[in-house]
Amino acid sequence: MKKLVSTTGLSEEEWLAYRKRGIGGSDAGAVCGLNPYSSPMNIYQDKISDEIEKKDNEAMRLGRDLEDYVAQRFMEETGLKVRKANAMFYDEENPFMLADVDRLIVGEKAGLECKTVNAYSADKWENGNIPPHYQIQCYHYMAVLGLDAWYIAALIFGKGLVYHKILRDESVIKNLRSIEKDFWQNHVEKKNPPEADGSDAFDAWIKGAFPKADSEKAVHLQGFDEGLKRRMEVAELIKKLTKEKNEIEQKIKVYMGNAESAENENFRVYWKNIESNTLDTARLKEEMPDVYKKYSKISLSRRFTVKAA
Repeated sequence: MKKLVSTTGLSEEEWLAYRKRGIGGSDAGAVCGLNPYSSPMNIYQDKISDEIEKKDNEAMRLGRDLEDYVAQRFMEETGLKVRKANAMFYDEENPFMLADVDRLIVGEKAGLECKTVNAYSADKWENGNIPPHYQIQCYHYMAVLGLDAWYIAALIFGKGLVYHKILRDESVIKNLRSIEKDFWQNHVEKKNPPEADGSDAFDAWIKGAFPKADSEKAVHLQGFDEGLKRRMEVAELIKKLTKEKNEIEQKIKVYMGNAESAENENFRVYWKNIESNTLDTARLKEEMPDVYKKYSKISLSRRFTVKAA
C-alpha cells in the first residue's frame, strides 16, 4: 500500500475529488452488483463526472457522528486498541483501488470498519450474518492495505453492538481485483457504460442517451429471444404477485375500517388520509382554451412494449 494523501485538514470537497480518482471501499460492493442502495451505473457516472456532488442525509450524519462511539464500544467489547489512519491509501499494483479506512488495529495486521444500523435492518445482522456489500468493503480494504483481517462493528440502535472478524481470502481478493480492474479500465477510463443492471440509474442514463425514437428506423432483433421469453414469464408472475398483494391489503383495510393505524408486536400498518390538489385539465381546456394552450407543456417519452410474433 502507499499513501495517496493525508486526510488531516482535508476539506470535504477535496476529499470527494480524491475519491473520484479510483474505486473506494464503499464503491466496491456496488461495482460487484451487491449493494442494494447503489449500482455499477451510479459509480460509473460519479467517476466520469467532473462535478463534485455532496451527498448527505440523516443516516450518513449519524454514521459519521457515531463512528468514534462505535470504535470505543468495539475496544470495550474486545480489549483491542484501534487508531485512526488519517490517510487515503492506494494499491501499488492497481492504483485505482483506494482506501480511506475508519480505524487500524494496534498490534495486528488488521483494520476496523464502523457501522450504524437502524432497528429495521437488524435482521440482516442476525445469526452471524454480514450484509454482502459490507463484506466486500472489508475485502477491498485488505486488498489495498495488504492486511490479514478486517473487523466490522455495527451498532444496532436499541439493541446493541455486534462485531465480526473477516479473515483474508486470496481467492475472493483475486476475484475482486479482477472485477474492479475491468470496471475501471474498460468502463470508467474508456467512458464505456457498464452492462445493464436493472437500476433506476441505468434507466435514467438510457433516457438521456436515447431520448427520441426515429420513426423511420428499425433494427433486426437478434440475440434477445431467451431474454424476452423470460421477460414475459416475469411479467405474468408480477401480475399474480400483485393480485396476491392487493388481496392481503384489501383484507387488512376491511379489518381496519376507518382506523388510521393498526399494530402488534411484529408489524405497524398505516392507512392515512392524503390530501392533494389536482388540476382538471379537461375542464380547463374546454372553458379556457387560450390559457390551457399558453401553459401546456409537451413532454416527450418513449414507451417500451413487447408482443409475441
